[in-house]
Amino acid sequence: MSVAIVTGASRGIGAAVAIAAARDGYSVCINYLHSEDHAQAVRAQIESAGGKAIVVRGDVAVEEDVTRLFEQSAAELGEVTALVNNAGILEHHDRLENMSTERFRRVFNTNVIGSMMCAREAIKRMSTHNGGIGGSIVNVSSMAARLGAPNEYVDYAASKGAIDSLTIGLARETGDCGIRVNAVRPGVIYTDIHASGGEPDRVERVKAGVPMLRGGTAEEVADAVLWLMSAQSAYCTGTFIDVSGGR
Repeated sequence: MSVAIVTGASRGIGAAVAIAAARDGYSVCINYLHSEDHAQAVRAQIESAGGKAIVVRGDVAVEEDVTRLFEQSAAELGEVTALVNNAGILEHHDRLENMSTERFRRVFNTNVIGSMMCAREAIKRMSTHNGGIGGSIVNVSSMAARLGAPNEYVDYAASKGAIDSLTIGLARETGDCGIRVNAVRPGVIYTDIHASGGEPDRVERVKAGVPMLRGGTAEEVADAVLWLMSAQSAYCTGTFIDVSGGR
């Protein structure tokens, strides 16, 4: 049985990935932190299409929550075979000189340490060295890792740069134990995360700088994630797919 844990799956890219994974035959653990109603709506959509899903609240920045997430998923669905590290935050647009140390910690605790803890728990269960059957980890990075997000959120961009390094290192570390580690780098995508940065309509402002002259959809990102999870990408690890319209 294929079991996927998708962090931050109540809305946006995470929700689209959860729905696509269920469509492709995965039983899905929908992780969320704040939006239970949205998470339950994702679950209902999956179940109405004949899929299987559970909803588990947990903050990926809290170790006890991460452990419980994996234990509950295993108890209700079976051991994880795919992890999508999607949960992430950004804060209001600002220059680095105005950002607080507390802000740095919040962003890195969720975006970097949270992803690392989730990957650690997945590897413990999936590694053939530990008696597992192997699996796939897909990290959701960002084109900000390459572009830097100056005058907006350099801290977020730096956290996604760390995700890129994590992807490369883990791919090489786990290549001999049945685990593939890859990443997608979304560009400007129509999701609610832009409101967290204080600019809900950011995609409309910047899309003229995208070669394809439009923002992307969460579903387009989800398609790339699902390909990296699938057997079609069986010889891909340490690979990045930029879903950015050429930006």
